[in-house]
Amino acid sequence: MRAGEPRRVPVVWSPETRRHDPRNEVWVGVATIGTETAARVDAILVALRAAGHDLVEATPQPADALLAVHDAELVEHLRTAAERWAAGPYAELVGQERVVPYLFPTPAMTAGLPARPAVAIHADAGRFAYDTMTLVGPGTWEAARAAADCAVQAAGLVTDGAPLAYALCRPPGHHATPSGFGGSCYLNNAALAAHTLRAGGAARVGIVDLDAHQGNGTAAIFYDRADVCYGSVHVDPGAGWFPHVVGYADETGTGPGEGATRNLPLAEGTGDEAWLAAVADLADWVADCDALVVSLGVDAAKDDPESPLQVTADGYREAGRLLRATGLPAVVVQEGGYHLPTLGGLVAAYLAGHARGGPR
Repeated sequence: MRAGEPRRVPVVWSPETRRHDPRNEVWVGVATIGTETAARVDAILVALRAAGHDLVEATPQPADALLAVHDAELVEHLRTAAERWAAGPYAELVGQERVVPYLFPTPAMTAGLPARPAVAIHADAGRFAYDTMTLVGPGTWEAARAAADCAVQAAGLVTDGAPLAYALCRPPGHHATPSGFGGSCYLNNAALAAHTLRAGGAARVGIVDLDAHQGNGTAAIFYDRADVCYGSVHVDPGAGWFPHVVGYADETGTGPGEGATRNLPLAEGTGDEAWLAAVADLADWVADCDALVVSLGVDAAKDDPESPLQVTADGYREAGRLLRATGLPAVVVQEGGYHLPTLGGLVAAYLAGHARGGPR
């Protein structure tokens, strides 16, 4: 490889990630066509093949990591929910073949009463799902589990000496909390990558989240920990954007994790200059860590339907360069990005910036 040419990056992916088909999202009571589709996988694969990166098909990884970042009840619910739904009357009664929560047993409902898990799956689903947008169907568990395998395997490659690896995770994961799922996310792939790096010997792991929306799940998993720091640049939830109730600048961690969380919310319409200034800030902030996880959502791009930010492909390429400059071994985990005509090119642009000029 000549000096200045991009390094070929191992791209860990699985055909199983295509199996999740949410069909619709239910937004304000209306079924709308889902944007988190299997076609995202192929759009990214086409672009990364063309860029010359090395495709590595994921193999099943030990399930232990799942229970290091998620409650066992959540994992069991995701594993069995589609089968429980199919055994019920929902397809026949209302034509619904996907698990949609009907009831959310929040403190507003239970009001201190000794609540028990609901017997009916349409009520029990709300114990874990925190929105109506993130449906479970046949193949959802298999796809989410395969995405988790991609993240764990990519982190294993970095632990074994690769300077950079990319996990083509679909469905994405950064909105999945220890005990719940939402925001099109089921299992938290970035958290699994960070856990794997820690288990592999990294004393402190930094996570930089570039998705247009704050990764409330990742923030929650590590909010009281000092060994994993989480920083996010995202559209301001105070302007009415997901995750709406968290992601503000004054959320900095708690207990041992105080100071290990940073949120940099941006105004609607923010483009490359201010977005990259925030990325540079986070890059400096994580530079003293031992390893890096990048939650690569490319839905901050100007053509994406899911956010109002205006980042360009050149902006993503420069973000990659800024995070490469930390010198940290890095796992890049795919999060959002829903504009299929530009999705693959945006991912390739980021990887070109992060990989350029390194030794093979």
